[in-house]
Amino acid sequence: MSMVWILGLLGGWLVLAVGLDMLGRRSPPADDAFEAIVVLGCRVFPSGEPSTALRERVKLAVSLFESRRAPLLITTGGTGDSGFAEAEVAARIALELGVPRKAIHMESRSTSTQENARYCAMQVPARRVLLVTDAYHCVRARRVFGRYFEQVATAGSVHPMLRLRLKGALREVPVLLAYGLLRWL
Repeated sequence: MSMVWILGLLGGWLVLAVGLDMLGRRSPPADDAFEAIVVLGCRVFPSGEPSTALRERVKLAVSLFESRRAPLLITTGGTGDSGFAEAEVAARIALELGVPRKAIHMESRSTSTQENARYCAMQVPARRVLLVTDAYHCVRARRVFGRYFEQVATAGSVHPMLRLRLKGALREVPVLLAYGLLRWL
């Protein structure tokens, strides 16, 4: 394969990654109402501290909750390598930010976007959900959740460190393709 093809493939991959990040920054219209806001899980460190990405997701979700976009906040994510359930850590942050305990529901078994959607659908009788995840993850998350819910919208959080956001967006491109091949979209 010539260097031109390699550079073209890498350039296309970068364009797709940046495009996913840009698309995910769109929020649904302010007058759209939902039955639940779903915070997709993200890395938790062995100390039990959330990653910056998880903290940013929860902050955005709480802001949407406070603006009365939905009466219920669902945190998702099972126990990863850290030994802490992502859903529980996210719920703790939401409580610290003022969300009442009765408005928080946890789905703490899932280990993937596919499982986030399936387990949420099994536990919560909502039909209209607003997903909160990293901006570059919104396209895949909306498609996966669309298999389980009638109406799905997304609000993408933006990691403050460009290097980490770009790394995640670049990783998202092949994962999105894999989900398509597995027919999970």
